[in-house]
Amino acid sequence: MPSFKRNCFTATRFPRTGLALATALAASVSLTSAHAAGEVEVLHWWTSGGEARAANVLKDLMEAEGYGWQDFAVAGGGGETAMTVLKSRAMSGNPPSAAQIKGPEIQEWGELGLLGELDEVADAEGWDDLLPETVADIMRYDGQYVAVPVNVHRVNWLWANPDVLEQAGVEMPTTLDELFAAGEAIREAGFIPLAHGGQAWQDATVFETVLLATGGTEFFQRALVDLDPEALGSEQMIEALETFKRLRELMDDDMSGRDWNIATSMVINGDAAMQLMGDWAKGEFTAAELTAGEDYLCAAAPGTADAFTFNIDSLAMFRVEGEEHEAQQALARLVLEPTFQEAFNLAKGSIPARPDLDMSEFDACARQSLEDFQRTAEEGGLVPSMAHGMAVRADVQGAIFDVVTNYFNARDMEAEQAAQRMVNAAQAAL
Repeated sequence: MPSFKRNCFTATRFPRTGLALATALAASVSLTSAHAAGEVEVLHWWTSGGEARAANVLKDLMEAEGYGWQDFAVAGGGGETAMTVLKSRAMSGNPPSAAQIKGPEIQEWGELGLLGELDEVADAEGWDDLLPETVADIMRYDGQYVAVPVNVHRVNWLWANPDVLEQAGVEMPTTLDELFAAGEAIREAGFIPLAHGGQAWQDATVFETVLLATGGTEFFQRALVDLDPEALGSEQMIEALETFKRLRELMDDDMSGRDWNIATSMVINGDAAMQLMGDWAKGEFTAAELTAGEDYLCAAAPGTADAFTFNIDSLAMFRVEGEEHEAQQALARLVLEPTFQEAFNLAKGSIPARPDLDMSEFDACARQSLEDFQRTAEEGGLVPSMAHGMAVRADVQGAIFDVVTNYFNARDMEAEQAAQRMVNAAQAAL
């Protein structure tokens, strides 16, 4: 299979600011001083190439200020394994200083009384003025900040290898009909049309994107956020499920259990033409030293140009004391400072949580993402991702995952049956 242009690997395109500065500062700090002012233990699942590189930015900045960093990375792109480990640690009275927790789960941990307050840092740094209200609301429990946002991801993206599209004689699809038509031509040209990993959270990511394309943002809100039984069992839901299952025709037979970043590498290497995945996939393109708009293409997932499915990574802070508390407060402060926000999001593929930063170092995909985030927030096209823990509780999400992935992989389950199971799952969870 053809690969991307050879000359795209000749120069590193990682930003000259941010990471380089953090690394230089960290290098000047001795091991003795690194632990002088306390240490934080940070649980996260940023373990792929681009993600790990992004997480190291924060580690470097903490060590540059004299704090220790104990990395607690738990592999698993959707975070399910990490949450299992966190619950075990927290319930045994030994939580980490901070953990990657998102959406409604922040409220659940707050209700347990295990999260520490960040209002002192938030007031000193002016978080209320820095953060969009949509983002700030998610970071608060009972009116007080308990978490700090790392970024804003857009989930409804389509990524493509332009060389493969050209060889197949197709353009970047903008509708689902165009996607299926392009897929046929790509298959005939000898390529896999759509790279995918057969894991429940990846199945759910593709499903919610199809539902958004077929039903629109209002229906998405009713079905996957409000869990309206009428919407979950409707003809619109059945249509979305049927279209979702048709996408199997565009995928390869070896997708079962494949990690998302391996699917991304299939696009990078020219084995596959496209991938439906959030913009963390761009971190893999960046790590491979590829240029947006030249070596790879990005566009809103077909049929979703007027919507923005968001996923916000955040670090929630657990109740700790003494020097660990001091280090934890410094961690929260550093997360929202420009150096980290720029360097992390350039590496991760996402956009900064604070929209006031200079975006000149960011590529065309990121600039488009920020523009679309602001536009859809004003026009009503901004919706939280169910597949990535932003819309419903973890138990409800798990029930929907089971229905979606079982339907996607079962030969004998009809869309009507899957829709009814979704109604039943939501009602049982509620």
